[in-house]
Parts: sequence; C-alpha cells; structure tokens
Amino acid sequence: MSAITSLFRNDYDADGFRTCSVTGLDVHRSVENHVKLFGLTAVIALAVGGVFAFTVAMTRWEFIGFLDPGSYYTHLSLHAWNLLIFWMVFMEIAILYVGGPMVLGRKLPLRRLASAGWVIMALGAVGVNASILLTEAPNEAPLLTAYVPLPVSPWFYGTAIVFLFGTTIAALPFFATIWFETRGTRRSLPLVAFGAFITGIIAVEAILGGIAAFAYALAWRVDLIAAVEPGIYRQLYWIIGHGSQQINLLAMITVWYFLTHVVGGAVVVSEKVSRTAFVFYLFFINLGAAHHLLVDPGVSAGWRIWNTSYAFYGAAFASMIHAFAIPAGIEAGRRRRGQGGGLFGWLTSAPWGNPVFAATVFSIILFGFLGGITGVVMGQMQVNMTWHNTFAAVGHFHATVVLGTTLAFMGLVFFVIKTMFRRDFVSNTLASAVPYAYAGAMSIVTLMMMYAGILYGVPRRTAEVVRNIPGSEFSFAAAIPIFMIFGIFAVVAIASGALFILVSVGSLLFGDRLPGGDDGGLLPEGGLHADGGQPIHAVELRGTFTLCLVFLAVFIAIYVLNWYLVTQLWSIGA
Repeated sequence: MSAITSLFRNDYDADGFRTCSVTGLDVHRSVENHVKLFGLTAVIALAVGGVFAFTVAMTRWEFIGFLDPGSYYTHLSLHAWNLLIFWMVFMEIAILYVGGPMVLGRKLPLRRLASAGWVIMALGAVGVNASILLTEAPNEAPLLTAYVPLPVSPWFYGTAIVFLFGTTIAALPFFATIWFETRGTRRSLPLVAFGAFITGIIAVEAILGGIAAFAYALAWRVDLIAAVEPGIYRQLYWIIGHGSQQINLLAMITVWYFLTHVVGGAVVVSEKVSRTAFVFYLFFINLGAAHHLLVDPGVSAGWRIWNTSYAFYGAAFASMIHAFAIPAGIEAGRRRRGQGGGLFGWLTSAPWGNPVFAATVFSIILFGFLGGITGVVMGQMQVNMTWHNTFAAVGHFHATVVLGTTLAFMGLVFFVIKTMFRRDFVSNTLASAVPYAYAGAMSIVTLMMMYAGILYGVPRRTAEVVRNIPGSEFSFAAAIPIFMIFGIFAVVAIASGALFILVSVGSLLFGDRLPGGDDGGLLPEGGLHADGGQPIHAVELRGTFTLCLVFLAVFIAIYVLNWYLVTQLWSIGA
C-alpha cells in the first residue's frame, strides 16, 4: 500500500503547486493526482482488454482455433468494451485535465465531483464486464453494438449507462476550468486547451446519444415498453458507437500538438488555421457515423450520399489541415533550432530513441496512411459495399483506434511516468523498443485484416470463416495465407502491448526517482523554447510539402484501387 500511495506524492509549495521540469508549467497537486488516477485505471483496462485480444485473435486464426463460437462472442465483447471504451475514455478524462487545468496553471475545481466521476465510471466498467461474463441463456453476449432485438441482459444496459453518467460527471471539472479561465476576459485559450475543449463538446454529444440508445433498450428489456424499433436504436447507438471514435480522434490530435512541441521542439505554424480545423470537427465529424448505416433500408439514398460525401468532407478537410500543420510544426521548429538540413534532415535528426516522440510520430503517420485514408474511402456509399461487415472494416478501426489513438496514448503514458510520477524507465532499451515493435506488428495485422475483407469478403464477428461457413458450401481457403501472417503478427503485437504494460508498471514500482529539475531526457535539443531567431513563416517547409504530396499520391492510388475492386468478384468459391 505504501508503494501505491508513494506514486501520488511529489514536492509542492504551500499552495499545492510545483513547476514541471519539462513543460515549465505550474501543476497543482489536485490536477496531477487525478491525471494519475484516471491514467492508471486506463492502463488496467488496457491490460484486461489485451488478454481478450489474444483469445479473440487466436480464435480468428483458425490454425489455432482457441475458442468455440459461443465463448468467442463473450471474449469479443470483453475485448471491445475494455479497449475501445474503457481504456480510451479513462485516458481521455486524464487528457481533459491535462489540456485544461494543467496547461492553464489552475487548480482542479470541483474535486469531489472528479473523484465521484471516477468511482461511478469504475463501477460502471466493472458492471459491464460482469454482465458480459455472467451472461446466460436466453440472453446473448452484447458485442459492442448490443443491437436490438438481440436479447441482452438489462444489467449490461444499466451499467453502460452508469459508466456514461460517471464520464459526464468526471468531465464537469474540466468545463468549470474553461469557464473560470474565460469568464470576463477576451484571452484565447492555448491551442491544446482549445483542442481539449472541442473534444469535450463532442464527448457530450456522444454520451447523450449513448444514454438515449441504452436507456431505450433498457426500457424494453425491463418491460416498460413492448418493443424497440431497430432502425431508431441503430441511429441512436451510432451517436456513441462512432462518436466515441470521434472523441478518440480529437483527443489524439490534441496529444499530437502537445507532445510534438514538448519532446520534438515543434511550433504551431498557424494558430488560427489549427483552431479552424478543430471547429470544422465540431460541425462535421459526427456525420461520419453514417457509414455504419449505408446498407440500412430505413434511410434514403439522398441521406446516405449527403452524410458520407458532401457534409463529411468538412471533417476530411479538417483532418487534412492537421495532417499538414503538425509535421510542418515539427519541421519549422527543428529547422529554427538548426537541426537537420536538406529535405528531411529535420526528421532524420529527430529524437527517435525517445519512446514518447517515436510513439507520437508513428501514431501520426500510421493513422493518416492506414486509418484516415481508409476511413474516407469506405465512407463512400458505393465502395462501402465491399467493406461493410467484412474483416476490412475491423482493419480500418484497428488502424484508427490502435495504430492511431492507442499509440499516441502510449506516448502520453510514458510522458506522465517521467513528468508526473517522476520515475525513470526501468529499462530505456525496452521502453524505446515498444513503439517500434507495436507499430510495426500492428501495421501488418491491420493490413491483413483489410486484405482478407476487401479481396475475399471474409466477414467480421464470426469465429470460423476460413474452413467453412456453417450452412454454406462456400470456402475461404484462399485466404489461409493471409490469416497465417495475421496470426503470427497478432502474437507479436499483443506481446509488444504486454511489454508496454510491464515497462510502465515496472517503472512506477522499480524505476529510479528523478531528482527535482531533471527533465528525464525528454526535452528537445536546446530546451523547450530554443530557436534560431528566425520567424516561423521564413522557415522552408519543403520536407512537409513533399510528404503531403506522397500522402496525396497514396490516397489517390487507394481510392482508385477500391473503385476498381467494386467491379470485381470476391475470390471465394464452392
């Protein structure tokens, strides 16, 4: 117990503040302790979800065939809820506290509400896990969607609502901080705080949709209403189902801006342009949820086309802005410091041995090339027919949530270990290896998922597909080589995730305590605010411009390829 309580101790002044040796920010005890609390809980959820990631992957890899179909759905539900929801949302509350009171140098207001929010969220998370594990006939494991009229335990819907309610409570101190900061002033919020604020607004939208969907289904399961209209439930559900990913997206981009500046020496090329991109998300990002409903007969073709093309392009345009602004900020910041000449010297000379920097930049690259491009492509109504309910869709959201958000959050956890817990890594070599191993293995896993779905039509959510489809004469045997590669690299990716948890927990328990003023090797060369005196707009950004042209070329190639594949038959046979 003393080892645990020692994790929440640092040296503070009489007012409870201390100056961070890395960011230079004045951090209050209340902020720091709650960031630690939510972050630790998130890592626990990551570990739990990782266990079920192994069992699910080893079942999908039919060479192993670990679980029977009945158990598979239970494990898939536990995997999805712990990694897509609990790991992400606990981390995102921590990010709100970093982006709000920490960046603004304030105490955390409404501390009892923050603590109460954590308690309610934890109870809801435990309740959801228990309701899935203890599911008995005639109820079924709910998966992430819990679609009606599938009979799902009312305890599941109830505890999911509890979790969402706790999240709302935990977010209130952040909004109070923004209110106190902006009340009666004309000052603009710092970009990181502004990004966190937009994240919080979109989170409220998503949470309200989730509470509406689950309350609707709960009323049916406890016989308050006779029936549920599946089409209405699906539309309500995807407000949270896809909205949760939009929270992930904005929180991830906020982390990108924060960490590339602190550990990579990046600058903001244009605050107004970056803020505008966040505002575009506010109005357009949730429209992307429509691609989950493109095969529903209940919505018109006009509705589908509008939401997945014209309106959705507002969010795609915002993502393109960030895709240029963040690497441009890294290039401008490093060139001003005189680090790296030529076209890509600013990038090759970057601190790639720093796991915080490596995880953040891999997140940017892989999210853009694998998650972002495929998201826009599969959001087109015609192309969606080759993606919808295939294993390719699973590959897409692993590219966004795992290669994008999880990698960025791993970098943030490593950052918090050194700056807030004030612990050195138990092994710098292992810590540095984590982002390379995890990003590399998961990239291959994700590509194999996409290939299996796009080229062979392998369905999602089924335990067995390669050997046979029960009740069907069709065979997917041609996809066996893809699943062999998928299985091997899934093991490597899960082992890399386990290594991340071991390094993180090991550093907290056994890492050397960093002395006051020690930056832990996180700061870029020359310190946080060093520059060569050159104005930002006088710095050449030819490296970023070249990378953007490469990205555009890949985007066009994948877009054209997918339209070509619409004209082809899947490689399955009798």
